Amino acid sequence: MLMSALKPLGELENAAEFQARHIGPDAADEAAMLSVIGAASRRALIEAIVPASIKRSQGMQLPGVATEAQALAELKAVAAKNKVLKSYIGQGYYDTLTPGVILRNILENPAWYTAYTPYQAEISQGRMEALVNFQTMVTDLTGMAIANSSMLDEATAAAEAMTLAARVGKSKSTVIFVADDVLPQTLEVLRTRAKPLGFSVQVGAAAEAGQSECFAALVQYPGVSGEVRGLQALADAVHAQGGLLIVAADLLALTLLKAPGEQGADIAVGTTQRFGMPMCNGGPHAAYMACKDEYKRNLPGRLVGVSVDVHGNPAYRLALQTREQHIRREKATSNICTAQVLPAVVASMYAVYHGPQGLKRIAQRVASYTAILAQALGERVANGSAFDTLEIKTGAATEATLAKAVAAGMNFRRTSAQSVSVSLDETTTRADLAAILAVFGLSADLAAFEKGVATLIPAELQRTSAYLTHPVFNRYHSETEMLRYLRALADKDLALDRSMIPLGSCTMKLNATSEMIPITWPEFAGVHPFAPHDQLQGYAQLNEQLTGWLCQATGYAGISLQPNAGSQGEYAGLLAIKAWHESRGDAHRKICLIPESAHGTNPASAQMVGMQVVVTKCDKEGNIDLADLKAKCEQHAANLAAIMITYPSTYGVFDTHVKEICAMVKSHGGRVYVDGANMNALVGVAAPGEFGGDVSHLNLHKTFCIPHGGGGPGVGPVCVVADLVPYLPAHRSAGYQSETAIGAVSAAPLGNAAVLPISWMYVRMMAAEGLTAATEVAILSANYVAARLADAYDIHFSGNIAGVKGGGVAHECILDIRPLKDATGVGAEDVAKRLIDYGFHAPTLSFPVAGTLMVEPTESESKAELDRFCDAMLAIRAEIAQVADGVWTREDNPLVNAPHTAESLLKADWTHGYSREVAAYPVATLRRQKYWVPVGRVDNVYGDRNLVCSCPPMTAYE
Repeated sequence: MLMSALKPLGELENAAEFQARHIGPDAADEAAMLSVIGAASRRALIEAIVPASIKRSQGMQLPGVATEAQALAELKAVAAKNKVLKSYIGQGYYDTLTPGVILRNILENPAWYTAYTPYQAEISQGRMEALVNFQTMVTDLTGMAIANSSMLDEATAAAEAMTLAARVGKSKSTVIFVADDVLPQTLEVLRTRAKPLGFSVQVGAAAEAGQSECFAALVQYPGVSGEVRGLQALADAVHAQGGLLIVAADLLALTLLKAPGEQGADIAVGTTQRFGMPMCNGGPHAAYMACKDEYKRNLPGRLVGVSVDVHGNPAYRLALQTREQHIRREKATSNICTAQVLPAVVASMYAVYHGPQGLKRIAQRVASYTAILAQALGERVANGSAFDTLEIKTGAATEATLAKAVAAGMNFRRTSAQSVSVSLDETTTRADLAAILAVFGLSADLAAFEKGVATLIPAELQRTSAYLTHPVFNRYHSETEMLRYLRALADKDLALDRSMIPLGSCTMKLNATSEMIPITWPEFAGVHPFAPHDQLQGYAQLNEQLTGWLCQATGYAGISLQPNAGSQGEYAGLLAIKAWHESRGDAHRKICLIPESAHGTNPASAQMVGMQVVVTKCDKEGNIDLADLKAKCEQHAANLAAIMITYPSTYGVFDTHVKEICAMVKSHGGRVYVDGANMNALVGVAAPGEFGGDVSHLNLHKTFCIPHGGGGPGVGPVCVVADLVPYLPAHRSAGYQSETAIGAVSAAPLGNAAVLPISWMYVRMMAAEGLTAATEVAILSANYVAARLADAYDIHFSGNIAGVKGGGVAHECILDIRPLKDATGVGAEDVAKRLIDYGFHAPTLSFPVAGTLMVEPTESESKAELDRFCDAMLAIRAEIAQVADGVWTREDNPLVNAPHTAESLLKADWTHGYSREVAAYPVATLRRQKYWVPVGRVDNVYGDRNLVCSCPPMTAYE
């Protein structure tokens, strides 16, 4: 009855309905917004703001509009081309059981997946507690002193560990030793990363590590083919040569194995994938990095620390918050500015849900089944020790064995011409063991084997130390308790599901439910990234279609989806430029011009590929200073490699001279890198590949709707013109060969593959018309905010377009708070914190200009929500006026004391010179719906002076 009632609705669905749902303002709203701005039409506004010289020569050639139902059906047919076989490949990826309470309440919950990076600590306490749980889990299991809050994948974590070791170690060597049983994809990424830094990668048996004069040695624990070896002797030998020991360790195995930190390891890395995240064809998964205490201030990535708020209560914050690529820029050893927060939260909650005993039971079951399988296989087993992986001698029958396994619905791993390996996981059953044995022509009474079979873990390597002893890992084991814990954490945070997040340069837009649905389909989530290519045809088609559509959007000839962050896309793009120069005998071209307004990852990425950064000036309007650029191009003409520009600029303006800039650099032999961070102002309107760009990266987690997930996952595809296509990243360890390609930059061939369907759905449902409309409305919305706020705040940069109130900005505008601070003492941070009392996440604080707020409303926000934000900003401006007029003092007013917790408002001794009502309900609408911040303003200085990055004792909350 229900289905028959719904069917006519589906038949009546307008093909463009999703576009209307994605874009916030309707026609009436647009007309009202345009009247405030002073523009006759949306088209007239775009023509006034976007330089005519860069406008697209032709429209995007994309499929026509699809409804949500049609797009899901099409994508389901694509997904069906993937073959979901039982995977025993291992190699860092395992099948796992995601607890339903975590699947539904984290991975599929917009309260978690639409959150932004926790730069505003007060409204991020829930996700930061989850990340402190993650850090504690990692330090406990690895036996290391400190861990960061996740890395992009195991291979890039190992590469970051390499550069960390080179920086903090005392060795003068340029050699890193890598054991020959390290994961193949890790070795390939290491080689890619090592070459431009001048490091040599020496590969050999792990036992030979101590014989090499290296600055670091990397070993796998257990090895990729299953062997479990002690680390202490290796550590001692490497240390004796002046090097550091990096251990890539399996966290599940560490519940049974002696921890790396107990055996002399200096740095530990690895993946947390098997803690509840599906294989996802390679990602997203949270990797980890842990190290000795003395290296903590050099640790790349993000670190969540425990501090206190103004009331003395414990509070979390990002410790060492301004990461090294912003402080050290071209001297940085890492360009990483993102993480894998959502998968890290899943992994941490997997540990919370199962607890130490539950994790140990899972691991013991895996290890026991591995021992049972080894006993049944007998002398065919090559390794004498193992946790979950057996190398099996197959002789001349290797290919036949692999084929027989596939015919039986299983994938084994080919380890050599004479052997295969089989890796078990928490989903393995007795029936699975019987099926594996049948492939080898064996049958066995498994029940009989189980009696008295010891694991294959050497006695001296069996773990005796405790882990996960904190109460958080020992309380929430019933679903009721777990559900309430997750809800309590989510309630502490502000995400896009509660309100607009007006962050400039971050494009916090709608992540539609229909886009999110496919990511947990088994056909996408349940496949191994190194399965045979013929089993991944659905992903191959997804890759082909999505890269084709993105080429249309950008004007480029080729794209690789492998980079799993914007910083990785930058890195891959610069490597492609470097390889192109080298192919022409111009290896000496190493100068990279970067404007002073650039994001910190730009100079860090240039440094990582071996380029030398030369900074160019910007003029008072925020544009690149043409005279300075010309002088720098002429000065470095013989050695110029590239320029990196962001367009529209980080200041939120369209530089009218961009084509001239591109031509100038090219005339001196350089290539042009256009940072795609601000593509939300370009899609359908202008294409970097047309107006002079040679390379760009995209942020699919910005422009193309992949959620930020509290700070990750992301996808940063690298896009290039035709002559650079041969230099796009390859993945030789996965059988994708290329003579000219730069090599792998991520652990998996398609990087964070399982979130690519989100962008596929977005493009498929919006089509060319919808994508163009989204860009135009994003620009309209930014100009509406600028127009409404122009009389109250200084719009720091604009296009100075006559008749356009606010001056005409791109997709974002910068509000300059510095004059107000000079007059009243109220600064940008005070405005940011006061916005929390109004129920908003702050705009981007003090970037790209100190003392300012950068606002990007996006196309997804309705006029009503834009007005709510503007009303809040105008009310705050009126509060600042109260300070200026002496009604409130500089030292005691609602802004400098913000945000206000409920607890602080209920204290009997209210001593402030303003009322509790003013503090709590500055506008009437807050009486109906109010976000109550869980902590007061967090003390950043205290947090850095007292660096604590693991779960605080429960007494801290008493």
